[in-house]
Amino acid sequence: MTQSARFAALAAAVLFSTGGAAVKVGSFTAPQVSGLRSGIAALTLLFWYRRNLAWTRWTVPASIAYAATLTLYVVASRWTTAANAIFLQSTAPLYLLPLSPLILGERVSRRDVEYLVTIAFGMMLCFLGQTRATTTAPNPAIGNLLAAGSGVFWALTLVALRYLNRDDPRTGSTGYGDPGITAVVAGNALAFLVALPWMFPTSRALPIEWLTILYLGVIQIALAYVCLMRATSRLPALEVSLLLLLEPVLNPVWAWIIRDEVPGHWTVAGGAVILGATAIRTWRSRPA
Repeated sequence: MTQSARFAALAAAVLFSTGGAAVKVGSFTAPQVSGLRSGIAALTLLFWYRRNLAWTRWTVPASIAYAATLTLYVVASRWTTAANAIFLQSTAPLYLLPLSPLILGERVSRRDVEYLVTIAFGMMLCFLGQTRATTTAPNPAIGNLLAAGSGVFWALTLVALRYLNRDDPRTGSTGYGDPGITAVVAGNALAFLVALPWMFPTSRALPIEWLTILYLGVIQIALAYVCLMRATSRLPALEVSLLLLLEPVLNPVWAWIIRDEVPGHWTVAGGAVILGATAIRTWRSRPA
């Protein structure tokens, strides 16, 4: 059961990783991409889980944290490179280090601390990466800061989802629904509402660009979160966040293939550090 949860987390990471290239669709502004993507995802997840929703006192803060993550990531990806946006969002494990024991009561081992220090070093290298404006990264300085902010909110989202989905009476769940998926649906709906004032009028886009928006909502968010929900209900938040580090490894690869966006040398070095730390941690955590 634990192994299948790990595979679910990795599947979510692969789907999430395609977002960096897809959100740079040219005929739409950042608010339009963010709003349409989240609106479609909210409707898809609402249809999928329409009989499995449950509100608790943790649903609102969880949905706010998730909506902030979604919005900041899209804007950051439009202003800096896909590699920098996702690597800096992946600072989430650093913030989980104090949050997991404080909120979830989950122990952090010395080994976890060692790998998080390595991850922090990799993230620092990313800040040394893209500093020159390009066509696909017009304002890398601001984009990098927003991406780092999305990492904070992503950590809060993971903590909240773990709190809501595990078998814990503190969630206040009625037993007739899933408060975690409710927070994901509500977070997407909130991100749509936040972007709504800046979404219209929409420009004339090619059919392939509208299909990209549809893909972002249905597959890149909705299906990915179906996988993530399975993982967060069975694994500690820190382990989920570390498995999801496959996303920043694949994200710049898709951006390079689809958008011809080449990350800087420092960014590549930071990604290599993160990948190496994740591979070693995963190998040492394998069942005996």
